[in-house]
Amino acid sequence: MRIAKWIVVAVWLVVLVPALLLAGRLGDVEENDNAAWLPGNAESTAVVERAARFQPGDTVPAIVIYDRPGGVTDADLAKARADADAFTRLDGVVGRPQGPVRSDDGEAIQTVVQVHKDSEGWAGIGRIVDAITAVGRADANGLGFHVTGPAGQASDSIKAFSGGGGLTMITALVVVVILLLTYRSPILPLLPLLTAGVALVTSEAVIYLLAEHAGLTVNTQTSFILTVLVFGAATDYAMLLISRYREELRVHADRHEAMAKALRRSGPAIVASAATVAVSLLLLMLATLNSTQGLGPACAIGILVGLLAMVTLMPALLVICGRWIFWPARAGVGSESGGGRIWARVGAAIERRPRAVWIGTALVLGAMALGVPALKADGLSVADQFTGKPPTVVGEEIQARHFPAGSGDPVYVVADAAAAEQVRSALSAVPGIAGVAPPLVKDGEALLLAELTDDPSSTAAMDAVERARAAVHRIAGADAQVGGTTAVMLDTRLAAARDSRVIIPMVLVVVFGILALLLRAVVAPLLLMATVVLSFAAALGVSGLVFTHVFHFGGAEASFPLLTFVFLVALGIDYNIFLVTRVREEAVRHGTRRGALTGLSATGGVITSAGLVLAGTFAAMGSLPLVFAAELGFAVAFGVLLDTLVVRSVLVTALTLDVDRWMWWPARLPSPGEVGEHREDAAVGVVGVHQA
Repeated sequence: MRIAKWIVVAVWLVVLVPALLLAGRLGDVEENDNAAWLPGNAESTAVVERAARFQPGDTVPAIVIYDRPGGVTDADLAKARADADAFTRLDGVVGRPQGPVRSDDGEAIQTVVQVHKDSEGWAGIGRIVDAITAVGRADANGLGFHVTGPAGQASDSIKAFSGGGGLTMITALVVVVILLLTYRSPILPLLPLLTAGVALVTSEAVIYLLAEHAGLTVNTQTSFILTVLVFGAATDYAMLLISRYREELRVHADRHEAMAKALRRSGPAIVASAATVAVSLLLLMLATLNSTQGLGPACAIGILVGLLAMVTLMPALLVICGRWIFWPARAGVGSESGGGRIWARVGAAIERRPRAVWIGTALVLGAMALGVPALKADGLSVADQFTGKPPTVVGEEIQARHFPAGSGDPVYVVADAAAAEQVRSALSAVPGIAGVAPPLVKDGEALLLAELTDDPSSTAAMDAVERARAAVHRIAGADAQVGGTTAVMLDTRLAAARDSRVIIPMVLVVVFGILALLLRAVVAPLLLMATVVLSFAAALGVSGLVFTHVFHFGGAEASFPLLTFVFLVALGIDYNIFLVTRVREEAVRHGTRRGALTGLSATGGVITSAGLVLAGTFAAMGSLPLVFAAELGFAVAFGVLLDTLVVRSVLVTALTLDVDRWMWWPARLPSPGEVGEHREDAAVGVVGVHQA
């Protein structure tokens, strides 16, 4: 260990140099276009491919809106015409703009500009929108100018996501503050923060290589979730290791020996915890939605790299620094720990009536779960995707006041040219379709553009697309398919619903299997899974009520329940593993009831602190001006706190006290007299963590 610590640090430094270069290129391989997230067999994906012969692929409309209170003038219309000519000279603008068109009420002007997403992806669209805006606002003389539609939305989304650097700083600050409060040391928090930062950079480098060379789909959403997950989970593992290391320093004069003992005793529980989270995340690869499918392995890589850093680099840094790293606290041989008294009192209170406690706690959690119907996870309209009002939302509101809601963002229908008129007739009769333009015919294919009656991002518009598909699919030999922005949103919602139905049961089965192998029991894993699922339902219920009645959000993304489930179940099981493995260790020597109380007292402080760190990092997602980030951050943060403070400390402890030795069925733990002191370590199948 004396030489190994320097070798470990040197190896990480060698890894870090290229990792820093590669991590900075992660944004180059992000795919933020909704169509790129869909499975290849989605109907809207097929329409994109078939419509490529009529216009360049990856082309989206930018809807330009001019408005003036009291009505636009002839001079305003002349400026709009001059701007349309200027737009054609901008890089990334495709073809001739449609318009300008004055609204019927004479108060606004609309021009539709087709822009092409180049190799820079949505970041490129953002630059095109900025260029269009610069042209439109020049010499405006009080004329309002706004860019909305899919291109405007893409531009504002990228600008919102560009706050990722700020998110990293806020996340790091949250970690530092909680660690300062936990350890009351000005220096110690720097080591977990530094190690988590190294883990994040290394993770991003590995993910970049997989995205560039192995086809892994990543987007900006993946990046910000990865940031909070790595900082939160890696810091949790660091806290558990530090807790055990500090305890061993009170026993061993040699810090190298203390660290070796700490790793041997806390390592199995930390590894089991990280493995459970990683396997649960890898199950997201079964998703049909490419954005969800890519999120799973990316986050699993973050967890595994974080684990590797915390069991190699972190121990090396702690040993190099020595005991002074805990200053002003003392970590000398024979020093007092001074912790665990609060949780010992909690355990004593639960012990008096454990059955009443767990039944009452379960009923309270069940009541919280009654709010689940308030959560409407069927997608968000453009206006509802942002916590504020960016330019695209302002422009959309002005457009809706003066022009038909679906103008500028049509439904695309591709069919055989011979059936074009039949398809057009069928589309015209669909409720929710305002009109259908004459077909464009090329190479035996026809492209029809249909205008929607409702806002293209609304549920009503998606319902109209479903009706349109049913109508054109009935035409024999037409081979008609319906796509466009609204169809992409519909297919995303359908794919997310399918993914939830398939992946959620599989996560439950796999996590149960891991727990059964870890604890060598059936009853304990079943009870732990039941508590985590109940906790998830309670968190989802409270989130639904808060989103609707406190934050007044317009709903949630279709993938929100699945992602919340995977994060909460995987991370919630983490804390149960830390507690129950320690309970099992103590139960071998002292019986299950005493083991439950000792395990709660010993792990209470560090697990609570770890939960606060993880909840704090996810809560930091609320700093992004995006409803999806705010909702996911709130739900996971609240769920983690619920798991840490209520489920793990109260519900699991009460169940263990009530079920007693049957908790480990079908295994039979030996009585204390059957286990000699010299076999203490060998008798413990899995090892927990000790108090901070």
